[in-house]
Amino acid sequence: MHHRKLVALAGAAFLFVVAPAAGASSAANPRVVADRVAHGLVHAKGGGAVHFARRTANMTYHGGKILPTAVTKAIFWGPSWANSTFVGDKITGLDSWYTGTSGSNYAKTVDEYTGTNGQVGATATHQGHIIDTSTATGGGNTTAILNEVAKQVTAGNIVLDPAGNSYIPVYVDVKRGNAGYCAWHTSGTIGGNVVQFAFFFNLDGDPGCDPGDTTTGHSQGLAALANVTAHELSEARSDPASPGAWYDSSGAENGDKCAWTFHVPAVSFSNGTQWKLQGEWSNAAYSAGIGYPNSSGQKGCLDGH
Repeated sequence: MHHRKLVALAGAAFLFVVAPAAGASSAANPRVVADRVAHGLVHAKGGGAVHFARRTANMTYHGGKILPTAVTKAIFWGPSWANSTFVGDKITGLDSWYTGTSGSNYAKTVDEYTGTNGQVGATATHQGHIIDTSTATGGGNTTAILNEVAKQVTAGNIVLDPAGNSYIPVYVDVKRGNAGYCAWHTSGTIGGNVVQFAFFFNLDGDPGCDPGDTTTGHSQGLAALANVTAHELSEARSDPASPGAWYDSSGAENGDKCAWTFHVPAVSFSNGTQWKLQGEWSNAAYSAGIGYPNSSGQKGCLDGH
């Protein structure tokens, strides 16, 4: 099984493996089965440069599905999401991010990838958000996060896409602490329906997960979440589930290969919003020599600018 990676702190070079999930279920939830490890780990900054072998620069296809489209609905989990001071511009900003990414040039950087179910497309549907003020957990176990998604499905707050294109990001109010990653994505099943889901720490005041946005006017916390959100959604679209679709020989997905590299101060979305976002790896751009360099100097990163 292709291992899933978490969005790590910039520069850290390690794989974070979460506890195995053997198929947890409860009376309140339909049967919930999580992938065994998280994918697309965004490592935090400060752990040393990540290098990718030049002989395996491009990602290769591993026989799985992709997401032709993404149907998104965010969960904001934790008691702090009832505090307007903590919330600030984060909820409205992320709703705007998900709406604006659909059809954007940034989203189109992933469109070259195909799978058994077709080709990745740039359009997506954002269905808004849910606020759950119960106590949230950290990201050390994928089943705990999937159970939160299942809780909202059971309550009728989320209707999963029958084609398996649902992507549910879970934003908690828990700080990263000693965890060496900022976010991750993976997949699971809820009542027999496949769902892509992701986890994001509270990144307020966290230098290890901060893109250093000084131009868009977003708060630091929103800017940090937006950047790792771009990483995770792009990876979920091109490499959504076991056995996996697109990643390189070291297991790096398109977001990993361009993590913490920026080409321009901000990119524009289809709704006019602007964001400081890392690039995403393009096999085509690398082969043509037209991308900007990643941390190893490989010119395969695109941001749609």
